[in-house]
Amino acid sequence: MSNIYESAEATLGFISSPCLTKVELRVACRGISDRDALSKPDPCVVLKMQSHGQWFEVDRTEVIRSSSSPVFSKIFLVDYYFEEVQRLRFELHDISSGNNGLRDADFLGAMECTLGQVSVSFDRSVVGQLGSRRVTAEELSGNDDYVELSFSARKLDDKDFFSKSDPFLEIFRINDDGTESLVHRTETIMNNLSPVWKSFKVSLNTLCSGDHDRELKCTVWDWDSNGKHDFIGEFQTTFKEVRAEQEGKQIQWECINPKYQMKKKNYRNSGVVILNHCKIIKMYSFLDYIMGGCQIQFTVAIDFTASNGDPRNSCSLHYIHPYQPNEYLKALVAVGEICQDYDSDKMFPAFGFGALIPPDFKVSHDFAVNFDEDNPECAGIQGVVEAYQNCLPKIQLYGPTNIAPIIQKVASSASEEMHTKEAMEYFILLILTDGVITDMADTREAIVHASHLPMSVIIVGVGNADFTDMQILDGDDGILRSPKGEPVLRDIVQFVPFKDFKHASPAALAKSVLAEVPNQVVDYYNAKGIKPKCMSDYESTRTFSP
Repeated sequence: MSNIYESAEATLGFISSPCLTKVELRVACRGISDRDALSKPDPCVVLKMQSHGQWFEVDRTEVIRSSSSPVFSKIFLVDYYFEEVQRLRFELHDISSGNNGLRDADFLGAMECTLGQVSVSFDRSVVGQLGSRRVTAEELSGNDDYVELSFSARKLDDKDFFSKSDPFLEIFRINDDGTESLVHRTETIMNNLSPVWKSFKVSLNTLCSGDHDRELKCTVWDWDSNGKHDFIGEFQTTFKEVRAEQEGKQIQWECINPKYQMKKKNYRNSGVVILNHCKIIKMYSFLDYIMGGCQIQFTVAIDFTASNGDPRNSCSLHYIHPYQPNEYLKALVAVGEICQDYDSDKMFPAFGFGALIPPDFKVSHDFAVNFDEDNPECAGIQGVVEAYQNCLPKIQLYGPTNIAPIIQKVASSASEEMHTKEAMEYFILLILTDGVITDMADTREAIVHASHLPMSVIIVGVGNADFTDMQILDGDDGILRSPKGEPVLRDIVQFVPFKDFKHASPAALAKSVLAEVPNQVVDYYNAKGIKPKCMSDYESTRTFSP
């Protein structure tokens, strides 16, 4: 039996994951034409990347109302791979009033380029411009820490006749070439000269490129619905000043309008902006957690429904060829071989679903493939392969295709780990299935629950079935919700049809299905404030407050 395992491993030809860096993309537009003569557009830019000849949405900017030359505060964070041509498409849409979706939006145009075109530069930043869209790329320097800030203001100038100003604050980073990059735009506080804006988080790379002495320019505006916002005032500071003056006293800046300063003899300021809160949040990487002792608990679930075909028939997806591994084996080995490197004991639970199992031959959706319910673990990926082969003659393929029970089973173990409040175990469930699931409502409910846990779900569609409906679970086309409407806390599902990789490079499947896992691990532990174990005893979050 081991020769089949070795054949699968040789067929896939594992290679090391490529080294990557991250690139921040900022977008601005100039001179957007007005489709409606009575109003300016409400623009939004959607970033798409190409994969297997198709465009997939990565992220989108905020909507800026009534603006023909918007500067978006949203920053796109993209992984950069030197050995790949990463095609980008920036789509410009005019979003109808009262709606942030694209369904009723007007498409205004698009710009296509490669990430390399906007990334390659000696000073790590470059501008790519096609038509009226301007894209700036900057490589991250490796400092992943975040800062949480909150601001308020007092006695701002009143710019409105019949009501008070509607102020919002913008923070710009001054670049080496003197240009300005918008870092953050607060929400607008209506009819208030002493606003308190919501706190926000921003990476130190975004705020100051890791340079604490870099100048920051802050401007305060009175929002107007026609997009012609009234300037209230501005001030300059640095992150060093923000941090250094937090020792026991409140830091504040006079908001200055230069025109008033020149014309009015008794002019003092146009209000005061106050820093209410500054907190440095240490961000850890995937490797920080792995090197800190976090184990990846890898679980396999295999579809044994009748739609796979009789395993004794060479047309069956479960047919065991003496030398050529079937698609189940190829997918299992491709993903498992990478995951097992992060599990010290190399023992993996393996379950089946959709079969009639001995001795009473009742249908089960979460049975141990080795038939040891007390210990479903197999020794290494080869042990999983052997247990899979051994169980095929003993079961009867049946149905339906229900995967909620196996998600709930792994979620139960992940729930126990969550209560330890330590980064010790993160669970990855690999589900191999040949068809569309039949318990979609229960599965959505199970995934929403699992999104609160240290857990990720990888689904590989085997065979030639139409897996269109499975994309719902991935969350890439919108936020997955339970039947009751509860949204997932974070995206934990990755779905990939195996047929897309039949003619791809050997490691392409593993790379695709595992690409999101490191970020999912980091997002979970950082959101919970859980540090890598080896660091938690002697490192503390640096907090500064007035």
